[in-house]
Amino acid sequence: MAAKNQPFLSDIQTIRRRAREHMQRGAVTDSYTLDRDVVLKLLNEALATELVCVLRYKAHFYLASGINAKSVAAEFLEHANEEQGHADQIAERITQLDGTPNFEPDGLSTRSHAEFVVPDDLAGMIEENLVAERIAIDSYREIINYVGDRDTTTKRMLEGILAVEEEHAEDMKTLMEDFGKKGEPAKPSPAKAAGKRG
Repeated sequence: MAAKNQPFLSDIQTIRRRAREHMQRGAVTDSYTLDRDVVLKLLNEALATELVCVLRYKAHFYLASGINAKSVAAEFLEHANEEQGHADQIAERITQLDGTPNFEPDGLSTRSHAEFVVPDDLAGMIEENLVAERIAIDSYREIINYVGDRDTTTKRMLEGILAVEEEHAEDMKTLMEDFGKKGEPAKPSPAKAAGKRG
C-alpha cells in the first residue's frame, strides 16, 4: 500500500512487480479496466469505417466529372489520404492493445458504420461524403464516451480523428453550398445523359 505522503497510488515495488506479469500483453497492464474485447471490436469497426471512407473518396476522386470536378476531386483525394492516416492510427492502437487489426475485405462493408455509395453525379458524391462524415462523427463521439478516462490514449487518438472528421464535414457542407451557387445541375439533364449513351 502507498504511504500517505507518497504521490502515487501504488508503491514503486508493486508497479515493478506488476510490470513483470503478463509481459506478452505489451502495453496492456492490470490497471486497464475496460473490457478490452469490446474496445477492440469498436476499434475494428472504426478501422473498417475509415477503410470504406478511403475507398469511397478514391472512387469519387477518379469518377468526378463536370465543370467544377477538378477542385472537388482534389478535396476528395485529400480526404482519402487523411482517412488512410486515421486507419493507420487505429490499426496501430489495436496492436498496442494486443489485438489484431481486421483488414479482411470480406465483411468490410458490414463492419463499417459508413456506406460505400458512388452516385453518378458530383453533387450526389459530395452529399454522400457529408452523410458518411456525419455518421463517423456520431460513431466517434459514442466510442469516446464509452472509453472515457479509462483509456486516455485511445480517447486522445479518437478525439484527434474526430476533430478532422468535423473539418471534413464542414468542407463537404461548404462544397455543397458553393456547388449550388455555381448553378451546375445536381443531375445531368435527360438530353445530356442520352447524348452520353449515344
